[in-house]
This record gives sequence, structure tokens and C-alpha cells, in this order.
Amino acid sequence: MRYISTRGETAQIGFDDMLLSGLAPDGGLYLPASWPSVDAAAMDDMAGRPYAELAASVMAPYVTGSAAAEPLPAHIKSAYGTFEHPAVVPLRQLDAGLWLLELFHGPTLAFKDVALQLLGRLFDFELGRRGTRLTVVGATSGDTGSAAIEACRDRAAIEAFILHPEGRVSEVQRRQMTTVAAANIHNIAIEGTFDDCQALLKALFGDRDFRQTHHLGAVNSINWARVMAQIPYYFQAALALGAPQRRVTFCVPSGNFGDVFAGYAAVRMGLPVERLIVATNQNDILARFFTSGEYRKDRVRPSISPSMDIQVASNFERLLFDLVGQDPDRLRGLMATLDQSGGFAVEAGELARAGENFSAAAVDEEETRATIAAVHQESGQLIDPHTAVGVAAARRLAPAAPVVVLGTAHAAKFPDAVEAATGMRPALPPRLAGIFERPERCTPLRNDVRTLQEHIRETLEQRP
Repeated sequence: MRYISTRGETAQIGFDDMLLSGLAPDGGLYLPASWPSVDAAAMDDMAGRPYAELAASVMAPYVTGSAAAEPLPAHIKSAYGTFEHPAVVPLRQLDAGLWLLELFHGPTLAFKDVALQLLGRLFDFELGRRGTRLTVVGATSGDTGSAAIEACRDRAAIEAFILHPEGRVSEVQRRQMTTVAAANIHNIAIEGTFDDCQALLKALFGDRDFRQTHHLGAVNSINWARVMAQIPYYFQAALALGAPQRRVTFCVPSGNFGDVFAGYAAVRMGLPVERLIVATNQNDILARFFTSGEYRKDRVRPSISPSMDIQVASNFERLLFDLVGQDPDRLRGLMATLDQSGGFAVEAGELARAGENFSAAAVDEEETRATIAAVHQESGQLIDPHTAVGVAAARRLAPAAPVVVLGTAHAAKFPDAVEAATGMRPALPPRLAGIFERPERCTPLRNDVRTLQEHIRETLEQRP
């Protein structure tokens, strides 16, 4: 398998090089040069198999020809051995036509663990094979940071710098990052929004000298391996509900577009999906795009679903590349317009192409709280605010086919919002015991790339 950049100015590379590169040198995002195909017979063979086996089958084509191909099943089995539920990503029925895919049974209680537990092992394997080191940098709106830290902590060949927007993540999310005592983990609180953190991350990768000198690698979903590792749970859920003979709709709480793009990748591989519903909170740039064809930045408004407080969804570029017929010149033009004027509009045919697979809805704070309360009253289940956004959008837009909402985080990560909506405070699972008593380690920095670069440089110089 070879990988191409959405910007079209970087040579094709293999999986091993792509894994350690993250962002392409031309500023684009890597994608498979062609989509592997899974036919109905192969899907029938996957049905009912343990999740780790299914995941290995789905991901195998993406690592063909790489050093990671042979040990991939072992890495997958090890990664999902850290999950507390034997099914890894179990399905729970909420009502007659609505299902919840619980993606929060990993070490940090969020869906990011599904990909990052594997990514950490792939990094370790490839760095060991090459005898080199990696400086991992990541930006988080809440959940990626703790999952990345858990995946990278105490790994001898990795130094990890994780940026989060100061004061814009929940206390549990923050403490999951800042109370990790591993010497190779470095937390940074940026004065600004997640979009500011993400812009700093792209600026680091855009500085070729800094990137090469310090061997930067990405854990955000700009790294294709992150997205790749999320594709299997779409197959698992659909097959459990009758695919390929029965089409299933997925509703995905969306901020950075990586999770729902994994669903789109499953569609491109042949999974029969009725619709992919993009569910946003009041930061609704994606919902506005799928309705109007205009992708335009707005101010970021803090919400009770902070992991979705995003106005520039970095993974959207991967879909846009397909919508414009994989024309890198047109893609570069649209992204330049976004940088220069804060937005762009696609042509009618391109929007119609998006509408073949996607619908979208924005859910405000009042509806989010009401949905948390309603689900608890109806089923006794406590759901977090991000999952509630997905449930609300699914109930508003879903067709008659079975609908699977992606449950993105454990309710205990957002106890204040859940308690305000239901009167019930979700208990912290045992693995988070003591999180409020542990000391925190974090460096506040202003929103400036030179300041960030100097901090990274000085920190690395002080490390053995």
C-alpha cells in the first residue's frame, strides 16, 4: 500500500514512513493511493469473530508491504488487551431502532484509546527497528491528549508534548493528562482555543528545519494510522446488526472529523452504510457545510461538550480531496482561501457528492442536556454530553434503518454536566481512583509558535 498527500506535491510513501511522518511535507494529509475492497463473502467471514481478529483483517490491506504487516495482529491483540470489556467495543441497545457503540472501555475512558493504544505500539516497533527516536506532538480538545499520553508514557524512544487549550477541557480530562508522572510526558496549556492549539501543531510541522532536527511525529488524527485503527469498529457494529445484507446508519459526534472519516473509509471499502450523520454541538461549521456547501470559520463557543469545541476540522481536508475529484490543485486553492479569508464554498456538484453519504445536524446546549436526561429516564443509562449530541442528532435525522450512535466517552469524564442534567453524579471507575489527589505537571504558554518551539527545544536538551 502506498500513500499520497492531499496537496499533491509529495512523493508517494509506504506505511512505515507515513506512520512516523504524520503531516505530509507539503502540508497535506496522507491517504491511501487506492481503497482496499472487502466483499460480502469476506464480511460474512468476519461476522462473530473476536474484535482483535476482525480489526486485523480490516487493517491488513493498509500495511501491505510494510515491516508492520507481520506483527500487526500481535500489536492489535496487545492493544485491546488493555480494555476492560471483553467485547472491546460492545453494542448496547437504547430503544427499538437505536444502538450505542461503546468506545470508552479503554485506559482513558474515551474512543481515542481504540486507535492510540495501537499507535503507541506501532511507534515503538518502528522506532526500535530503525534505532531512532521520535518527538511526538499533539493537540487536544480533551480526549486525544490523555489517550496519547497513556499510549506514549514511559516509552524509551518517545518524548511527547501535548497541547490543550487552557481552561477549556473538563477537570477530569485535564487531570488525566497532567497527573501522569512519566518523565517523557510534557503537558502544555495554551492561552486560546483548540483551534489555536491545532494551528500551532501545523506550524511546527510546517517548519521543515525544526521538524527534521527534532524528529517530529503526530498522534493527532492528521496521522492516517489513527484513522485506520478506527475503521474496524464500523464493520464490527454493522455486521452485528445484519450487514452486509442489512444497511446501517451511523451517527458520529464530530469535532475534528477524524472519527466520521473512518466511517467514510469503511464505506469506500464496501461496507453497506445507509447514512453517516455528522453531529456537531453549537460549534457547527461541519453542520453548516453539509447544509449549504460553505465552510466558514466562526468564533469558538465553549460548551458542555468541550471536545467538539472546534471550528477548523483538520480531517475534513481528506473528504474535501474526494469531493473535488482528487484534484490537488483545486484542493490547495480551497485551503489557501480558507487561510486567507476564513472560508470557502464548494460547487453544487461537489456538495451533492457529499450528500450521497452524509447528513448533518447541530445540537445546542439545551437539547444536549435534555437528551442526557431523556436517555437516563428511558433506559437508566448515563451518557456523556458528546454522546448526547449524537443521540439527539440521530433521533432528528435518522432514516428507518438501524442507527448506531458512537458513544465517545464515559459519563464520568464529564460529571458536572451529567449531574446537572440528571441529578445523578457518575462515579469514577476504579482506574481513575486518586486522580483528584495526585500532583499536576503542566507548563502554561502563550499562543506563539516561537515560544512553543523554544520550550520544546529546551526541554529536549535537558532530557538524557
